[in-house]
Amino acid sequence: MNLNKVKLTLAQLRCGQRGIIKDFSTEDVPLKLLEMGCLPGNEVEVIQTAPFMDPMYLNVNGSHLAIRKETALHIEIELID
Repeated sequence: MNLNKVKLTLAQLRCGQRGIIKDFSTEDVPLKLLEMGCLPGNEVEVIQTAPFMDPMYLNVNGSHLAIRKETALHIEIELID
């Protein structure tokens, strides 16, 4: 099994892990996330997580943003590290 091709949700990543956004499991992804670069094909890195992993602080194409774990559960990624 190639560990570099394992698909996960963004909520499963830990600090320092990176992935490529592949898809969204719901159409209810906030428009603000799309405007800030959370688009399929873009790289995302988890910078920091608050207690209980909510919210998560991310770097998406040079933009830093925070999202709720509930939203991260709907962002499918492919691990690259």
